[in-house]
Amino acid sequence: MYSVFGLSHDASLLLYALISILGLILLIAKFKMNPFVALIVGAVFMGLISGMPFTDIVKSYQEGVASVLGFIAIVLGLGTMLGKLMAESGGAERIAQTLVRVFGEKNVHWAMMVVALICGIPVFIQVGIVLLFPLVFVIAKHTGTSLIKIGLSLVAGLAVVHSLIPPHPAAMLAVGIFNADVGKTIFLALIVSIPAAAIAGPLYGTWISKRIKVETSSELMEQFTETKDRELPGFGITLFTILIPVILMLLATIVDLILPETNGFRQVVDFIGSPIIALLLALLFSFYSFGYARGFSKQQILKYTNDCLGPVASIILLIGAGGGFNRILTDSGVGDAIAGFAQSAHLSPLVLAFVIAGLIRAAVGSATVAMTTAAGIVAPIAMTMPGVSPELLVLATGAGSIILSHVNDSGFWIVKEYLNLSVPQTLKTWTVMETILGFAAFGMVLLLSVFI
Repeated sequence: MYSVFGLSHDASLLLYALISILGLILLIAKFKMNPFVALIVGAVFMGLISGMPFTDIVKSYQEGVASVLGFIAIVLGLGTMLGKLMAESGGAERIAQTLVRVFGEKNVHWAMMVVALICGIPVFIQVGIVLLFPLVFVIAKHTGTSLIKIGLSLVAGLAVVHSLIPPHPAAMLAVGIFNADVGKTIFLALIVSIPAAAIAGPLYGTWISKRIKVETSSELMEQFTETKDRELPGFGITLFTILIPVILMLLATIVDLILPETNGFRQVVDFIGSPIIALLLALLFSFYSFGYARGFSKQQILKYTNDCLGPVASIILLIGAGGGFNRILTDSGVGDAIAGFAQSAHLSPLVLAFVIAGLIRAAVGSATVAMTTAAGIVAPIAMTMPGVSPELLVLATGAGSIILSHVNDSGFWIVKEYLNLSVPQTLKTWTVMETILGFAAFGMVLLLSVFI
């Protein structure tokens, strides 16, 4: 460990971590380096400059990648398949049609927020945008509503589910790191997510859509609004299929509160309520509800479940690289240095989790990497400060991981292209919406911390 400018050991470590994160921003935003490669470079640089032995750097990084992907790769793969079958069967379209009918054409933006909150549960945000944005074009054409107004409502719902609600990979990983209860986290996340999404999506979307006018891409409008003659699955069976993982995990939490650990029934429910098994059961059921019941052959189901995995490969690699970077930060002593700083400054772990996650999100562009890394740094601090709810720590970290999405985030570019926006317009819509969403969610977390 090398100290600079006469700084203490901990202060030097914090300076090196800051340099590493700023270097990541430059590599990704300025030099257009692939984020996966940039994260590896940043991690190796952090290990070298902090004085870690060469062999420890490699070992630490490999262990960090393995510990993250061992869980997340499975969850992401199962969730992506479930989301693909939901889209191909018309399940997402059925939910949208039903909610638009219930809410009325004047309130379609509210309906799309609810669609995103429901349909976003099994899918990664980038996948959710690709799967659900065609509905935005269909509804905009039929109702004459601004594409920005509906689109921001959709992505607000997807973004908040992505960062706050298990079984999403980042939220699940944070649950494990903070040793939080899955069921309680889901329950509290719903309390936090709905008002936050409402403020950032329908309310902000309505305001900004009056100030930014864009021409809809005629090619996309024609492609997505082309009439498809197919029988859609029922609303009830679609909703049930999507919510199976959430129902099973909530059931496991309830049983844990009632029955002792040695009870056989509780052990069975805990098994089927674990995230991987719950998602697996939902996917297997969707083979019938979204597959065979819709007339799909075995070959078609196989094709859909194969094809959907390719696009998420880069996401999995990015998450793994972020896990390696997180382990280097921890093993180099940065986590302990931040813990010491937080204790001396009497910073709340909730505030610290939000701020660190926000800074990392701005640096690397990935909400999942931001949440994973921030949770790894803050967890040791939280252990020294009893009385902080681990479930609220998960949500505070998730709220921070939403803010400040800009040009280094793939979601930024996907939304830009779908809405046919310029870069400045995307900053005023997507980036501001994400930041409002994060701060609104964190405000709800702070409010809940008064009572929990």
